[in-house]
Amino acid sequence: MRRPVTVALAAALFASTLTTMSAAADLSPADFVDPLIGSAGDGNTYPGATAPFGMLAWSPTSTRGDQTSTGAANGYQYDTTRLRGFSLTHVNGAGCNPGAAGDVPILPFAGDVTSSPTDDTTDAVYASNFSHADEAATPGRYRLGLQNGVTTDFAASERTAIGTLAYPEGKPASLLFRTSNSLNGSEDAETHIDPANRTVTGSVLTGAFCGRRANGGVNNRKSYYRLYFTARFDQPVTGAGTWKDATLQPGGLDQTGGEGYATGKDRAGRGSGGYVTFAPGSKVTMRIAISYVSLEGAERNLRAEQPAKSTVDSVAAKTKQVWNTELSRVQVNGGTAGQRIVFTTALYHSLQQPSLVSDVDGQYLGMDRKTHRVEPGQDAQYSNFSGWDQYRAQVQLLALLEPRVAGNFAQSLFNYAKQNDGVWDRWVHVNGATHVMTGDPSAATIATFYAMGVRNFDYRGAFDSLYRQATVPRPEGLQDGGCPGQCVGQRPNLAQYLVSHYAPNDVCHCWGGAAETLEDAVADSAIGHFAELLDRPREAAELRTRGAYWRNVFNPETGYTQARNLDGSWVTPFDPASDRGFAQGSAAAYTWMVPQDVSGLADAMGGKATAVTRLDAFFHDANGNWQLKGGGPLKYDPTNEPDIHAPWLYNELGQPWKTQETVRQLVNSVYTTGPSGLPGNDDLGTMSAWYVFAALGIYPRTPGTGELLLSSPLFPSAVVRPAAGAPIRITTSGSGKYVADVRRDRRPQAGWKLDASFLRTGGTLDFRLSETPTAWGT
Repeated sequence: MRRPVTVALAAALFASTLTTMSAAADLSPADFVDPLIGSAGDGNTYPGATAPFGMLAWSPTSTRGDQTSTGAANGYQYDTTRLRGFSLTHVNGAGCNPGAAGDVPILPFAGDVTSSPTDDTTDAVYASNFSHADEAATPGRYRLGLQNGVTTDFAASERTAIGTLAYPEGKPASLLFRTSNSLNGSEDAETHIDPANRTVTGSVLTGAFCGRRANGGVNNRKSYYRLYFTARFDQPVTGAGTWKDATLQPGGLDQTGGEGYATGKDRAGRGSGGYVTFAPGSKVTMRIAISYVSLEGAERNLRAEQPAKSTVDSVAAKTKQVWNTELSRVQVNGGTAGQRIVFTTALYHSLQQPSLVSDVDGQYLGMDRKTHRVEPGQDAQYSNFSGWDQYRAQVQLLALLEPRVAGNFAQSLFNYAKQNDGVWDRWVHVNGATHVMTGDPSAATIATFYAMGVRNFDYRGAFDSLYRQATVPRPEGLQDGGCPGQCVGQRPNLAQYLVSHYAPNDVCHCWGGAAETLEDAVADSAIGHFAELLDRPREAAELRTRGAYWRNVFNPETGYTQARNLDGSWVTPFDPASDRGFAQGSAAAYTWMVPQDVSGLADAMGGKATAVTRLDAFFHDANGNWQLKGGGPLKYDPTNEPDIHAPWLYNELGQPWKTQETVRQLVNSVYTTGPSGLPGNDDLGTMSAWYVFAALGIYPRTPGTGELLLSSPLFPSAVVRPAAGAPIRITTSGSGKYVADVRRDRRPQAGWKLDASFLRTGGTLDFRLSETPTAWGT
């Protein structure tokens, strides 16, 4: 299959000849997106077709010879060039294998189905190799030629996809629906074939986010959503059949059966599905839609989003236009081809979530497993909230660029909390509470939305609910189910926390007492700001005081954040490189995680000069060389969230030029073009959002506020055009990575901080850059 000139090829063509993109003025923003960025290494992105905030994502599910695994988180890994189907749902950059979703892999197969595909436990028969030379990914469209001779070309709308399957001449033409084979397995599945009406319908009952991970155990292997699908073909169905476990039923039209949630031998050979056949050499157009509510909902979605005369080209063009609208919210000028591609792709990844879960009629399945409709004034229900990750950068970018979507998302999370006995879950997938990670990221997220001007949600009701979660202990807070990675208590052992003013490591029922304390202090500080904005002075004072509880896990003897026991003693032996008392990070990394009180942290370390010296050592080796690509547990880790704000701390420590040089070094060396272009898990757009902010020279200062920190912009000029609100124009003059001067609306901007009014009023930021460090902002 001949690849079109897409972004990946454009990069190669332009980068060798252009230093700016003035010659590429005829390209739209979507033409600068390479969906394959982050698909190698630990980026865990997927390359397939999806719309902004879309429900459906048509993308491969790969295999390395184990039917119960993909060899990759979230279904796709660039170096795995064998697939067992194209799945209908995916999550961008979740950090565990197998990840989540990957529902209903559909395999075009050039051959007769002579045995049960589920019995093919090593994917030796019912799978196909492919070459990246036959792969083309662009926003909203994905094309792939399989080594078995079938070529595929699919485009996606929000809840549907349409595509062509071109089968080779002289070979049987089969299409397999592996209905039960979600990434994490399934409790049940059903497949129904109607040859006369050229349709296949069905559903899968699944969930089990990261269900095979050791630190969640059997607590995670549970169902929480059913995905329904309907597929229609434009060519006659010449044959059909079904299978369950090892039994093939040629001619069968209906089948049920799940796989379970185990892996390997415990699950191999289990499951059900069905297949249809077409005439050899057929070129089949398939239209498919999904719903989390009902089969009728999927059919309504298909009718609404794919008019009768829709084609792959027309749907692809419409979705590309929608992507161009979203990507045009931040327009950058100048820079190299590679920089434009990295930036626009980061913006693309940032705006894939949250994901729609409501149908076109507003119905959705709630966390109580009942059908609901969106609230009055709410446009849609959204989900896929990777809270521990997203509250640090992605939610701020969403609030800035798409405040109405942010408000709908805030209302969605509140809706789920009301349906979940008042509990705001840390990591919501579809309509399931997964409990993943630590802290109370919902508090930080909702407070941030409000501080950034988002108002289209029940913010008073949300505050009251979040305040109750932060102040009223619940029985599950004393349980260890799912610990350490997915502890069920959202405020673990809150009663003790309110007495100790820290999370005692030996009785916290959490994933590390030190990490829990730091996370809760950030969350409490954030909703304290929220209370202040709502004119709730009593709650504001209480929560702002709790925002300082980080001090109770800072050990002045070691100079690091350290876990403590219930009796007040420090957990020993202590090693700053250890993760004892922490979640996915070391004491050395977590010690910097006090964005709400940087000056206080510096004082605890012995003053700003001492803090700067330690921060220097965090980013450099003993010889002063940069150490920015994961140099061990004592160094900065750009692949995970606890320390991603650390480069910006120099601003508040009195040496802003070091923020400028550190951020620029990260932008230029850690984020690149190509499949390995992301430093680590994209974590539902978090790492990508970090890059977008960094390249613009602005960054959110503290969760729960609308303040921004400044650095040096990467591009000569940029315009941010929110979907609602005033534009922000950023320009640079001079060269270099250091800031010599900044003017806000033509007036001198003396400090490194923009107050929240800037987001409300918009305006201009004019940077004058220098080749050498300056005293600006000190």
